[in-house]
Amino acid sequence: MKKYFQFEELGTTYRREIIGGITTFLAMAYILAVNPMTLTLADVPDLPDNMRMDYGAVFVATALSAAIGSLIMGLIARYPIGLAPGLGLNAFFAYTVILVNGMPWTHALAAVFISSAFFLILTLTGLREKLINAIPFELKIAVGAGIGLFITFIGFQSAGIIVKNEATLVGLGDLGNPNTLLAIFGIIVTVILMTRGIKTGIFFGMVITMIVGWIFGLINTPEQVVDTVPSVAPTFGALFSAFGDPSFYTTAMLGVVLTFLFVDFFDNAGTLMAVANQAGFVKDNKLPRAGKALFADATASMSGSIFGTSTVTSFVESSAGVAAGARSGFAAIVTAACFVLSLFFFPLLEVVTSAVTAPALIIVGILMVSSLGQIDWNRFEIAVPSFFTMITMPLSYSIATGIAVGFIFYPITMIVKGKAKEVHPVMYFFFLVFLLYLIFH
Repeated sequence: MKKYFQFEELGTTYRREIIGGITTFLAMAYILAVNPMTLTLADVPDLPDNMRMDYGAVFVATALSAAIGSLIMGLIARYPIGLAPGLGLNAFFAYTVILVNGMPWTHALAAVFISSAFFLILTLTGLREKLINAIPFELKIAVGAGIGLFITFIGFQSAGIIVKNEATLVGLGDLGNPNTLLAIFGIIVTVILMTRGIKTGIFFGMVITMIVGWIFGLINTPEQVVDTVPSVAPTFGALFSAFGDPSFYTTAMLGVVLTFLFVDFFDNAGTLMAVANQAGFVKDNKLPRAGKALFADATASMSGSIFGTSTVTSFVESSAGVAAGARSGFAAIVTAACFVLSLFFFPLLEVVTSAVTAPALIIVGILMVSSLGQIDWNRFEIAVPSFFTMITMPLSYSIATGIAVGFIFYPITMIVKGKAKEVHPVMYFFFLVFLLYLIFH
């Protein structure tokens, strides 16, 4: 075991790997509550039942897909990186595909499955790297930042801090509302923890907020802590019904599949490079066993869609485990084991309300926009598509629309600037695809 995971070469021990794996799990654990809340649109009232996924089934799908992804990452790629359904992609799944576009959640799961299968093919053939290299660095940064703003906007809404306003579209909510006050308290606590450099600050911020909410009677006390695992039957394999529905085969669905594929491309690559660089794995700007790491993501996403959840991706919170000493894939296996054990603690999710999850969404949004400084805003031909990509996501309530607008404007500004030859042919292809997407959307 030690030889396979190269404990001696990496200067690590079982103790460090176990502590690192548990730390990564604690830093990621909020997704067990946030993902079911998001995919079931729990904070959206008066929705028909057929538009909501089963809460318990999504919880199980979340835990199982995270366990499978982390296990494959640990065993095959041998990196201390945990995987789970990603924030941003789950928001796109729920708030854009289902809520705004009105598509059945089975169609959304089918789109995740197709994009993951295509992702796997691209990874195995080596085409993935070529497609990534064709897209300008600034647009990659803008997509991540835009998703961060979108997630933050959703967090503010679910907390009641930002509400609908007939005169100005949006406005400040009732800050005297007890649940809104609880969410604000959670934001402040999480900010303090994160500012102090506590890597598990998001998780413990949620825990403290839950305790305070329970003390003041805003959150019900769970009747039990451990219970039987909920059934995954309501969502398991449900995606395959979409393939027999003619309404699935539309231009809009093509845009959905491309968005899942595109965002997963860069979300994964960025996270892998960031965590691997922190752990000292990156050599000459290259990541060893990158193909195996991407294979873990693709297979986890495919299995996750079959169980009933949105796209699975590498979590940047894995950096918490690396900071705690994790250096090998054994830590990811420990993280996977923790997700399996979490299946039996489903009753605890009763105390996780939107006031508890909102701070996590808002803080993750802050982390996602931190790379905006890498965009050269002095180059107007770059600033325009980058800004439109970023700002259109929260304003249109759609990640896909933000990507489409940015990818349409990029060739236009570059051609006008006299730099048409600098635009990769793939970007002209994306221009046509997303133009058709917006026209027939």
